[in-house]
Order: sequence, then structure tokens, then C-alpha cells
Amino acid sequence: MDAAHIRNFCIIAHIDHGKSTLADRMLEITGTVAARDMQEQLLDSNPIERERGITIKAQAVRMAFTHTDGDEYELNLIDTPGHVDFGYEVSRSLAACEGAVLVVDATQGIQAQTLANVYLALEHDLTIIPVVNKIDLPQSDQERVKAELKQAFGFKPEEVLYVSGKVGTGVKELLHEIINRVQQPAARPDKPLRALIFDSKYDSYKGVMAYVRVFDGVVRGTDRIRMMATNSMADVLEVGVFRPTMAKVDELAAGEVGYIATGLKSVGECRVGDTITLYRGGADEALPGYGARKPMVFAGMYPSEGNEFHELREALERLQMNDASLVFEPEQSAALGPGFRCGFLGLLHMEIVQERLEREFGMDLVVTAPSVVYRVVMNDNSVREIARPTDLPSGGEYQRVEEPWLRISILTPSRFLGPMMDLISSKRGEFKKTEYLDSAVVKQGDPDSLPSSDPRVLLEADVPMSEVLVDFYDQLKTRSRGYASLDYTVGEYREAPLVRLDVLVNNQPVDALSLITHKDNAFSQGRTLVERLRTLIPRQLFEVPIQAAIGGRIIARETIKSMGKNVLAKCYGGDVTRKRKLLEKQAEGKKRMKRIGRVEVPQEAFLAVLKMDK
Repeated sequence: MDAAHIRNFCIIAHIDHGKSTLADRMLEITGTVAARDMQEQLLDSNPIERERGITIKAQAVRMAFTHTDGDEYELNLIDTPGHVDFGYEVSRSLAACEGAVLVVDATQGIQAQTLANVYLALEHDLTIIPVVNKIDLPQSDQERVKAELKQAFGFKPEEVLYVSGKVGTGVKELLHEIINRVQQPAARPDKPLRALIFDSKYDSYKGVMAYVRVFDGVVRGTDRIRMMATNSMADVLEVGVFRPTMAKVDELAAGEVGYIATGLKSVGECRVGDTITLYRGGADEALPGYGARKPMVFAGMYPSEGNEFHELREALERLQMNDASLVFEPEQSAALGPGFRCGFLGLLHMEIVQERLEREFGMDLVVTAPSVVYRVVMNDNSVREIARPTDLPSGGEYQRVEEPWLRISILTPSRFLGPMMDLISSKRGEFKKTEYLDSAVVKQGDPDSLPSSDPRVLLEADVPMSEVLVDFYDQLKTRSRGYASLDYTVGEYREAPLVRLDVLVNNQPVDALSLITHKDNAFSQGRTLVERLRTLIPRQLFEVPIQAAIGGRIIARETIKSMGKNVLAKCYGGDVTRKRKLLEKQAEGKKRMKRIGRVEVPQEAFLAVLKMDK
């Protein structure tokens, strides 16, 4: 199709503001999906996405829509995730579009991820169409949200559209506005092929399926192609578009979005952000790709049965084919045996990977407490990055330890400002800025400036990443009764007095329970941890000591009492020496068991590190 009749756009919003439901109505109104095949959250194809009600992977779909001028237009929509952990998916999707539909909940207004996504869209120089969604709800406040959009981003009142993704109100008008406002793609069909890979997945029959936006040239199902970054060659098996299921076409021309079945057996040969060109007569210069996203959270994953190590490796490799953000490497634990050190974009990403491994591959896993990447400056001034607490060198071998910090943005009603500031202080945070977003007073002559009895506050602060990992988000929602929202960006590394806290069970260190913590918090964390473990580790036939230690110094101890067995039950009277012999024999046996016995540490013990109240 002529590029003048193509529009590429995505939907961006804070989590749960109605992106996927709005996409459903677009599919229904354009007739892309038949009424009998329609279901809620159609583009969220993964069962976990449907159960949790969130989008994890960006999904693309092509729609045909007749404009008021009578011409038919091709609309390529990419539905993006809203959770902060998957912001990388959003940034990749924006690079394949010319426009973005900004969806804001009419009951909640602007949230933290709304701000982050708008700034991301502005960086990519996209046309933004502001949309107030969920206007069908009785508690919606459309005028206030419109005033917020004007104040926060400078949108004119006439630019804001009102829709209901649930009942379909205003969606057809939105499609017309997308055609009117979003620019046509800058397409050059006469140039050598250049197609940007914005996502990929693995298919058992067709190999790596590259999701592409074609910027220059044309790609056909008979071409031989080359990946410009990896220099991998492949014969195209087929090209197609998303409707929303994959539909084969003869060619993809400049300006279009679709997929290329490469037949490659490894996602590593067809990386996200790479440029596809033709093997013969291809382009000389690649398109600007994406910066590699480094994992922020690391955790150990071990099979509960040691002989399932190879099955776990195979499951992780297959999962990595559809999730390029997942990284892993083998590691050995004295307590848990062979396993893998896995890197994730955040805690939700880690939960999703664990759930998919257990569901789709039937794995029974033991997952250790998550940790961040620390920098250790050694005595010779070399810098070593460590993701495992057990890798932290002993005290005399390094000069200092540095930890990563985050710049967090919290959007909250002003009545919860005190609890939010208390939360940040308790996590060693540093306040940077406080800004009131709502108009506190009506401005004379401005009908869009509305008074607010409880104005919302944007609170910016720097917080150590390790403090945000575990229970920060839960505490944020609890203290604000669910009203506050969070966004973050990775900041700098700063020096901190950090120590390694080790846990010994029956005088044996359990390396998977070790953690790196701030010196001031070490005692309270050690005390809390051994108290939790005492209730979680089952009783044995011998006494089991649980100790928390820093270096060679024990800072906390609890003891699990031995299980009592009455060896005198069958003794009815008789000589007392017989009873004494039985008791001495029992005591000797318990001593021997304590020397050679192994204590099974259950999965709940590792979760105790996660749920520990600091």
C-alpha cells in the first residue's frame, strides 16, 4: 500500500488504564476480528497475561479502516505494557511508530508511568494524541483529567478526546483522529532494504520470527537476507502481517509493520534492535538500534531435584528465545547443588519467568532471594562487579563497595505525603523535589483550571536499588491505600558501608541465604532472619542451631529443639540402670546424627529473606 495511507501508532498508559480494552474495541470496530472470535484482552495471548490482567509482551496488529474521505487506510497498532518493569518493551515499540495514543483513566488521572511514557514518546519525536478513557464509569471526572493533561503536558483542551474502551464510545472518532494527526511513515521503497527488528519469538517450525518495521525497500518471501549486526545469513521462509494472528503476504514494503520467518535456530543470531537487509545489494548503514538493557535484579534458580539440572537449562534456553531480556549462567551452590544465576529487569519480570517455568515446563524450583549488581573497587584499583553475596571478597582485599541507586518518582494525593516521605527515609532515601500537579486555586479567566481539595504531589527522591527490591512497592500501596503510583530510572553508583550477612544452619553456611546489607541494618536483619528460619525449618531428631554471622562474628542465634522420642515407653519398673543405658544410647545417637546429619532447607526459608520486614 502507498505510504500515504499507512499509519503506525502505539497505545501507551499507566498500568490498568485500559490500553488492551481500547485495542479490543478498535479491532471490533475495524472488523479485523469477527464478532464470534472476539474476547476480552484479545492481544494478551499469554495465559499469565490474561489471569493477571496485565500486558507483558508488546503485541502488533494490522487494521483496515475507511476514513471520512472515502479512502481505506492501513493502521498498524502496537499494544504496549504498562508496568515499569517492562518499560524496555515500550521504548522498543515507540521506535517503530510515528504516533502514540496516550490513555489516561478518567477516575485516576495522570499517574507516574503516564509521565514516564510521555517523556519517552517525546524523546522519539512522536505525535501524541491524549485520550481520557473509562468515561462510562459514574465516578469519572473528565474535566479534571483534561485540566491535568493541560497543566502537566501543555495539551490544548480541543486536542483531548473522550472514549470508553469498554462500551466503544468515541473509539471511531479516535481512529479518524489518528489518520488526521499522525504523520505518514517516511518510506523509501526504491532504496536498499532496511528493516528494524523490534521484537522476536521462536517458532518450532519456522525458526526465529523477527517482528519488523520496514523503513526502506521491500522484502519478499523468496529473498535471502542478512542481519547487519551479527552478519547472520538466512533464506526467508515467509513474510506476513498480524491480523492479529499471523497472516502470510507476498511482500512487506517500506512503512509497513509485519514479521519475517528467518528459519534461524537461535535468537542470538537475530537480535532485537538489529537491521535486516538483503544479502545481495543490501544497505551499507544500519538503522539506529536499541541500547542493550542490562539486568537489574539477579536471583539463583535451582531444581528441587538435582537430576533435573539439564531440564532446567533446556527450559531456560527455550524461554530465552521468546524473552530476550532474560540472561542466565550456571552456578554451583554448596547447599542447593547445581543451578543457574538468572538476571531480570525487575521483580515482576522474575515472578513471570518463575511462573512460566513452573507452568509451561513443569519445573519444581527453589529460587533464592534477589540481589542487585554491586561494584567492588579492589586494592589495585580494578573494579569487579558482583551479583552474588558469596562473591564479595574478604575485608582486606578491597577499598570500597558501591551500590546502584534509583531516581524514583511517586505520584500521590497530598494527604499521603507524610507516609511517603517516612517510607523513603526508612529506605535510606534522599529527597530531591516536591511538586504539586493539581491547581490549588482557580485561575481567573481560565475555565480549565480547577480547584482541588486534595491536590496530588509528585515526589522525586534517590533511593538505593537494594532497598526498593523487596517490599518497597507493597509498602507504597499499603501506606497510600492504593492511591500512590511509582516510576523509576536507574541512576549512579555510590559508596556505602556494606557487609555480607551469612546464615549457618547446623554450623554449615547456606550460601543461598547469604545477603549483602547495610552495616546499620545488619543486626536487626540477622535477628529477624534467624527467628523466621526457626519457625520454617522442620524439627530434626537432633538440636539444630541457626546463626547469623558477619565474617567470623556471630550476631544472632536461634535453636530448633530436637524431636523427642520416648525410649523408656516399654520399660515397666525394673532396674534404673537399664533406663539410664537407653537414655545414654539415645544421647550418643543424637550426637552422631548432629555430626553427619543434613538439614533440609525448604523453599519457604528462601522466601523468608524476600518477605523480611526491614
